[in-house]
Order: sequence, then structure tokens, then C-alpha cells
Amino acid sequence: MTESTPEPPEPDDSMHGSIHICLTAIVAGVFIGLVGAAFRWCLQQADRLRIDLVDWAHGLPGPSWLIPVAAAATGATLAALIVRWMPLAAGSGIQHVEAVFRGQARLPRIHLLPAKFAGGVLGIGSGLVLGREGPTVHMGAAIGAEAGRRARLPESEVRMMQTALGGAGLAVAFNAPIGGTLFTLEEVTKSFRVKTVLAALLAAGTAVGVSRLLLGNRPDFLVQPIGAPELRWLWLFALFGVLTGLLGAVYNRLTLWFLDRVAAIRRVPAVAKATVIGAIVGLAMFFYPLAVGGGDTLTQMIVGGHQFVLPVVIGYLLVRFLAGPLSYSAAVPGGLFAPLLAVGALWGVLFVGAVDAVWPKDLAGLTVPMALVGMAAFFGAAVRAPVTAIVLVIEMTATTEVAIPMLVATAASVLAAYLVGSAPIYDSLRERMPPEPAPPDRT
Repeated sequence: MTESTPEPPEPDDSMHGSIHICLTAIVAGVFIGLVGAAFRWCLQQADRLRIDLVDWAHGLPGPSWLIPVAAAATGATLAALIVRWMPLAAGSGIQHVEAVFRGQARLPRIHLLPAKFAGGVLGIGSGLVLGREGPTVHMGAAIGAEAGRRARLPESEVRMMQTALGGAGLAVAFNAPIGGTLFTLEEVTKSFRVKTVLAALLAAGTAVGVSRLLLGNRPDFLVQPIGAPELRWLWLFALFGVLTGLLGAVYNRLTLWFLDRVAAIRRVPAVAKATVIGAIVGLAMFFYPLAVGGGDTLTQMIVGGHQFVLPVVIGYLLVRFLAGPLSYSAAVPGGLFAPLLAVGALWGVLFVGAVDAVWPKDLAGLTVPMALVGMAAFFGAAVRAPVTAIVLVIEMTATTEVAIPMLVATAASVLAAYLVGSAPIYDSLRERMPPEPAPPDRT
């Protein structure tokens, strides 16, 4: 983005028009709740079909690995064709929401919604290691912007409304209304203006309420009963946080490296690049079915107490650590958050197993707590939104037993990532956005 972009007008700090804004946020929240629930349901069905397809392929003679390769390549190709028609649908979309709030990009239009929805289902559903939250945030932003226009709000408050509804989209994606609200305030606006807080709270609460009516009123992950870790292990969680911060910095740089290297291949059309990346992920899917896609099934197995031997954990972690950045470089609709959670959980399991192997202290009871802490700490290191990370994981798992270790480890991970000079991933992605010649919408 260019530095010469004029500063947009700031939202009004007064409570003037607050009733109008709150009603608009509620109505828009209903819409993103419906759309987000439908998006999640489609992805759930796609996950089941993908796993069934791989199981079927394993039972066939001959080069049956070509079946998941062809399926993932086809899904990625179709998603890339949608992006060619609607370039704004590429990637996460969260960086675009942030740029719009800063007045560096134009408000999204409502026709972004079908492109993001269909492209996300095709790309993520076919197995690319991408998150559902990116499309739902961007679809929420488009709905919020349209609602603000139709409510005839001032330009600054239309931008605020698209931001609040983007947070509502995240809330629906993770079934976490408080986390979605905090995302709006901590990650995007980096401020706590009263009207923004009210709009974000009402939009997220309404959206998640609608989503739960359709999909069920339960947390995303069911955690096996665990006790609070003993305080004598806090130093171990702090050490884990420091190492997680370094790992998060590597993940961010790997993501940007893949983006730059794939973009540098100028003679190959973007659709063909997506096809090849889809085929690579499809091959990994044949051998490691749980290592692809958003990662919810794998994360649920870990926090539910399923026991994995360390070589399997290492295999899953390596595949997801590489496949996530590679999948994002395909430039199809999909986010980074959900894959970060799965990598964090796997890293927590590996850390406990490795420590127990070299320093036997019967640490089996720390496996699930460390996985939960890893989800928040890795997210915090990559995104640099520690409070949002902690609240999201607590809401998604409906457990607070590891809150203190989570605070310590996440703070340590964010500090470590900062000290090694790793920029927040969405700041880096926003800086890579091409400048828009036209000024922001004057609504």
C-alpha cells in the first residue's frame, strides 16, 4: 500500500446515531449468521466426502493415489477460476478488511459474497490446508458494508460496520462471539470506541446465535476432562511459549516465501499454479488424510485425548507446516487461522513427548493442556493478537483449566516473535496488496 493515501475520516466518538448503528449491526448479524452457518455446513459435508473418497481409493488396485490428486487439483482449479473472475476473493480477505478500515482500499461489494462462498467450499473442501475464517470474515465485511450503505450511514461508520461484521464472521467461523468481537478491536481497529464495541458485540452475538440455532449450541471442540496443571510447571509452559514464538516466526516467513516464489513464476497462469498445488496436497491427502483441510478433525482427536505416537505427530506436523503456506500461495479463497490452531496443537503434543523422552518426569498429563496452550500461543505468535488468541481457544474448547499457563505461554510467544523481528502476518499481507487507484467509497 502506498504511504500517500489520505487519512480517512475517523468514526464519531459521540453516541449520536448509536441506535441506528446497533439496529443495523443486528440485522447484518442475522445475515452473516445464516451465510456463515451454511458455509460451515458445506465444509463439514465436504470433509466427510473427502475422507470417504480417500478410504475408497485405498481399497482400489493400481495407482489409486491419482483419485485424491485429481479431486484436490480439480477443486483448486475451480476455486482459482472463480478468483480470476473476482480477484478480490483471493486469499484470506482479512488484510483487505484491515486496509478498508484504514482507508487504504475500497469497501467490498456484496457480489464478493458468492465468489468467496463458492471458492472457499471448493478450495478448502477439496483438501487445501486453509481456514474457513478468512472467507467468513470477508463475507461478513461485504454484508456489513452493504448494510451500512443501505442504512445511509456516514462513510466512516460504513467502514466501521464492515469491520464489525468481519469480526462477526470470525465469531461464526469459530463459534466464539467474544473472540470475534476482540478480533475487531485488537487486530483490526486497535481501539475501543464505544460505538464500534457495541456494533461488534451485537453483530457477533446475533450471528453466533443464528448459527447455533442451525448447527447446534455446543463448543467447536469437546475436550477430555483435565485438571489445572500444577503451578510448578509454569516455567515449562513459558519455555514452550518462547519456542512457539520462534516457530511462529518461521511459519510466517515460510508463508511469505511461498507467496513470493509462486508469484515469481510469471510464465505459468495462476489457475495452472493452483492446479499443481492442489495436486501436491491431494498426494499428501492420500497418505495423511487428516493432515490436509482445515484440521478440525485432527485437532478434535488431540484435545479429546486420542493418543498418537511421536513419529505420527511429527509426520502430521511437517505436512501441515509446509502444506499450509503452500496452499495459501495458490491464491484461492481461504484463511490462515484454523491451520494455525491445528499446527499449535500438534506442536504442543510433540513438545511434551520430546521433553518426556529426554527428561522422564511422567508428563503424560500435560499433553492435552500443552496442546490447548499451543493453539493459542502459535496463533498469537503468527497474528500478534494474543488476547484474541486466548479468548478464541477458551471459547472454542469451553475450558478454562489452562488459562494461566495459556497467558504465560502466549505472552512469551508474542515477545519471542517480536524480538526476532517477525512482523504480524496480516500486516505483511496487507503491505503486499496492490495499491488501489481510486479513493475509498464516499458513501
